[in-house]
Amino acid sequence: MFPLHREREQPIYSTRAHVFQIDPGTKRNWIPASKHAVTVSFFYDANRHAYRIISVGGTKAIINSMISPNMTFTKTSQKFGQWADSRANTVYGLGFATENQLHQFAERFKEVREAARMAREKSQDKMELSSAALSIAAPQFSQDLSDELQSPPVMCVNGPDDKLFRSQSADITLSSEKERIKKMLSEGSICEMNLEAELFTLQDSNSKLVAALHEANANVEQWKKQLAAYQDETERLRDQVSELEAHGGGQGPSDMLKDELTQSLEELENLLKAKDEEIRILQSKKSNYHELEREREEAVHRLQELEMRNMDLERRVQNTEQNLSSALEDRERAENEVQRVVQILDVKIYDLNDLRQSLVKLISK
Repeated sequence: MFPLHREREQPIYSTRAHVFQIDPGTKRNWIPASKHAVTVSFFYDANRHAYRIISVGGTKAIINSMISPNMTFTKTSQKFGQWADSRANTVYGLGFATENQLHQFAERFKEVREAARMAREKSQDKMELSSAALSIAAPQFSQDLSDELQSPPVMCVNGPDDKLFRSQSADITLSSEKERIKKMLSEGSICEMNLEAELFTLQDSNSKLVAALHEANANVEQWKKQLAAYQDETERLRDQVSELEAHGGGQGPSDMLKDELTQSLEELENLLKAKDEEIRILQSKKSNYHELEREREEAVHRLQELEMRNMDLERRVQNTEQNLSSALEDRERAENEVQRVVQILDVKIYDLNDLRQSLVKLISK
């Protein structure tokens, strides 16, 4: 039913509980987030290696909490537990029907938190590998710069200053481009989270409508059978009334029986009208279900477009990092060349100075 959603996130555990949120004003009292027990699920995003707790009540997501390694689920009573979400700046509380459900949820929370910690460590390892070249080049550049500042005035020629100024300008341009792309990526992630919350809401509404539609279809079949039975009964009663009118004439007992049959016939006709009205209402609900299905498809399409945009931004970030690495290598080669030229100039200046002293001695003789 939801191929894209199943590909991105998979539910790994579900339970039912009453959801509460801490009062932002007092930070002590609990505010009910749901009027009755709702489904609370753990989801795993395979693309981002992230875990979330999600619960949808009515038409909105009442819990959308990203699990981090520093989160802790605390049991405050036999059937109640809570955890703090610094991203959402709130504290969530869950009230369970039994102590066993609370224990199962707490154990699953620990498992998911440990998995989130391992996923973060793997992500940090990848980040360290990708930034290894920059980490090695930075100290070398600082050492070269300090050597230049401590060198004699004769080494400060126009060539190295101009090269260094151009390389610093290129670094500033690449850094600003990288920051701009990261900002675009963060904005895309926020839009993606909003669309996912909307998708979860549509999913919950869709499941409820599907269940109601199945139940309505089963009831329609049952009512059709009842209608056929009532129609047969009505025809039989009409035949009996006709026979009694033909044979009874104007006798008292026949008139009483006729009145009873007529009353039963009217009741059956009223019941038939009521069932027809219920069938009409169920058919109108079918049209609402199709409208919600179209809205869900539009949300899925928007989510696909957003994912494509995020992939494009990620490619641009990778290209920018490659360009930055190439620029750092070019600057290092340029600095080495400048250092070599400066050394040659030092030798030439020394030779010229020696030649000048030789000429002075020759003239003085």
